[in-house]
Amino acid sequence: MSADSAVGRHRAQADAEARDLAIEIVPRPAAGSLEEAAALLGLAPRSIVKSLVVKRHDGQFLFALVPGDRQISWSKLRTVVGVNKLRLPEASLAFEATGYERGTITPLGSTVAWPVYADRSVVGERIAMGAGEDGFSLFVQADELIAAYGATVADISDPIAASGS
Repeated sequence: MSADSAVGRHRAQADAEARDLAIEIVPRPAAGSLEEAAALLGLAPRSIVKSLVVKRHDGQFLFALVPGDRQISWSKLRTVVGVNKLRLPEASLAFEATGYERGTITPLGSTVAWPVYADRSVVGERIAMGAGEDGFSLFVQADELIAAYGATVADISDPIAASGS
């Protein structure tokens, strides 16, 4: 772990405290996939929420919070955001926009407080997500996170299609 990566977890914690948001950051062994991370944490994949940085056509960004067993529905998200073009940025742009590496991204402590869009399926759930640093996961009540960020809650995802049969 580099000195820079350690700052991420502390930024997330400080942001949560500033927002009066109760979180728990726990160490987690390295995982090769979301499913493996879920198993290590004793969770179903749907309880791990991916914090996806999405680039708008105007160069601005947003966070899309999507359960681990689902994927962004680009058409649904474009409709909710009210734009024609959205995309996942390159890893370097995601880092520039948030100060976090992919796999550790969270809205908490992001270098810019981009708008947050949460898939409606997370409402009422205790979720795990990136904690701003490799080797850690952040637990939070989704409803409290949504309230702390004034997040837009909408149907922005689809089930992940099964591969091959």
